[in-house]
Amino acid sequence: MSSTDPPPAKRQRTDDAPVATRSELWNDDGNVVLQAVNTQFRVHWKVHWSVLMRDSSVFSDLRGLPQPSEQPLVEGCPIMEISDDPLDVEYLLKALYIPSFHCQKLLPFPVVRALIRLGRKYDFKYLYDSALARLTTLFPVTLKGYDVSYSTIEVYNGLTRDVIWLARKNNILSVLPAAYHFLLSHETTIRLLQGAERMDGTLAVLPVPDLFKCIFGRERLFKTQFQPGYTLGWLRKWDFKGCTSMRPCRKSREAVLASFVDAYLQDGLITPESIFARGFLFCSGCRQHIRESTEAGRTKMWQALPSFFDLPAWDELKNG
Repeated sequence: MSSTDPPPAKRQRTDDAPVATRSELWNDDGNVVLQAVNTQFRVHWKVHWSVLMRDSSVFSDLRGLPQPSEQPLVEGCPIMEISDDPLDVEYLLKALYIPSFHCQKLLPFPVVRALIRLGRKYDFKYLYDSALARLTTLFPVTLKGYDVSYSTIEVYNGLTRDVIWLARKNNILSVLPAAYHFLLSHETTIRLLQGAERMDGTLAVLPVPDLFKCIFGRERLFKTQFQPGYTLGWLRKWDFKGCTSMRPCRKSREAVLASFVDAYLQDGLITPESIFARGFLFCSGCRQHIRESTEAGRTKMWQALPSFFDLPAWDELKNG
């Protein structure tokens, strides 16, 4: 089979098969039809299909497969069936043929999900890596990255849960610790169990294993954040001798502790600035002590973060 031959295709379907519909991605000069479930995409073997073969070792290997003697044809084009979600296939083809499509500053989550799913399945490495970078930018593997993290995925209610689903299904373990922590520092246990309603009215919920990790992890995180050497350890044991306003500073320290304990607030990665922004008054010496103790504790908390969720250490968490 030459490099200009069309790809192998499957045999004619039975009469009771659903009628296929055309996608918007239908090139009139195409000579190959990709069919995902009952949606068809027409591409050109030389121009478009070569892109698939160039970027995907899986599609490249298909070139060498023998063709069946009887092929279904659409407008003279052989059909190649693939068992993928049609919308995922549409996003993949757009990313391949329209480079600006997946290079936008913000991408909808379904597009990122499609590039992860099909990029991984068909070995489109650069598309997979670009989508993965969006996940790890949102939920990084370093504390420095976490402090400056931002979303290149369109934000909506339920996004973090959907990211966890995607990561779990595709073995992208490195994003899980930060994603778990983000949920726990923003939601109560009740809200965690209830799920989050998306804009379309559907409910985003956590997979059961991840839900249990979050519930058990919350208790571990809550207790650990107050231990000596960790983020809020200074609240329980005050050994700073340079205080110039002992009574007001003591009251402020007690108020900070009460605000966390009474609300069962878990935020072991809180910054000193966030604590001071709550209006608690400390003398300059205590402020410096709190800043240094909190920063050192955050570093220690981050290093231990995966262990709170029974995950391997940071350097052992793998993607893919």
